[in-house]
Amino acid sequence: QLGDNAKASLLTRSLNEMVRLGVELGGQKETYLGLSGVGDLMATCSGDWSRNRTLGQRIGKGEMPAAIVESQRSVVEGYVATKCLQNICGEKKVDAPILGTIHAILYGGLNPMTAMQDLMKRDLKSE
Repeated sequence: QLGDNAKASLLTRSLNEMVRLGVELGGQKETYLGLSGVGDLMATCSGDWSRNRTLGQRIGKGEMPAAIVESQRSVVEGYVATKCLQNICGEKKVDAPILGTIHAILYGGLNPMTAMQDLMKRDLKSE
């Protein structure tokens, strides 16, 4: 239920985090600016079929993340990937505040609305 500008801001900063982590792990920035980066991000965030988007929407309506994942017949890749990537960011000292916030929502019980308000209050950066 966020406005278009808030969504655009979140997606832009998310892409920046993806690129930063990917490059740190040896990937090429251009990969993330193509179909496997921006394309997948757009499809995941806007596709009605997206299991990750569905997970986020259900969490936003007040359901518990673990219960949602347990009820799914298919794998919600982002749920486990978030934990894995959060560990990698910690090991590599990669700044990823959006990933950290998502991790806190999925595994720490952080309220999604509080999380979004905090993310939107962050200082502007080059992205």
